[in-house]
Amino acid sequence: MPSNVGRQSKNWQLSVLMPVYNEEETVEQIIKDVLAVALDSELIVVDDGSTDTTQARLQSLGDTYGDRLKIIYAPYNVGKGSAIRIALSHATGDVVVIQDADAEYDPRDFVPMLERIKEGAAVVYGTRLSADALRLNNEGHARVRKDKFYLARRLLPWLTNLLFQTKITDEATCYKMFRREVLQSIRLRCERFDFCPEVTAKIAKRGYQIYEVPIHYQARTVDQGKKIGWRDAWDAVAALIKFRFVD
Repeated sequence: MPSNVGRQSKNWQLSVLMPVYNEEETVEQIIKDVLAVALDSELIVVDDGSTDTTQARLQSLGDTYGDRLKIIYAPYNVGKGSAIRIALSHATGDVVVIQDADAEYDPRDFVPMLERIKEGAAVVYGTRLSADALRLNNEGHARVRKDKFYLARRLLPWLTNLLFQTKITDEATCYKMFRREVLQSIRLRCERFDFCPEVTAKIAKRGYQIYEVPIHYQARTVDQGKKIGWRDAWDAVAALIKFRFVD
């Protein structure tokens, strides 16, 4: 296995995979924020059949970012998991990470996550729920504790750890980072938000350790455009149980 010195000297490229559906209020800013991070990166946006002005806003970016920005338009709403797989098929970086198109996550957290990959990890999750993460932004995380999804966020890592003998604090986090060849080697089938538990289950069953890095998080409400609901939480539970026993 190569030494850590060799890993650090490598010029690592990051491919950011961003599914987008009806995010007209945030999509331009999040693209700007992702590409402003001081990393060698490319951003692959898949518009998932948006029906608001998201497509027009993406088209207006034109060639602003050159080869660093790839925009793909799905012909209809295929679902988050499908959109991520489309983006992955266009990725060329050594490492891939998933980025939502809202304003809940801070792309600057890619830097410490990528450092963990450089040190030898194959899979790194950005946790919103570890003790260190909760200290990063007391005001934002006070809202996280009070929103209706908090119990589901706590249930999913507990169930994951029970089923797969992992030791993670945040299974449902958007920020999942992988060496590209690791993610591409796994057969992924889920089309909606159940992509997250599917990939976690299959990574764990392959024997990869999931490392965690604390990240910043500002939860938004349904009124602000949050799309995930209780149905998705129960689908995630069902997916974890299903993929414990089937591939």
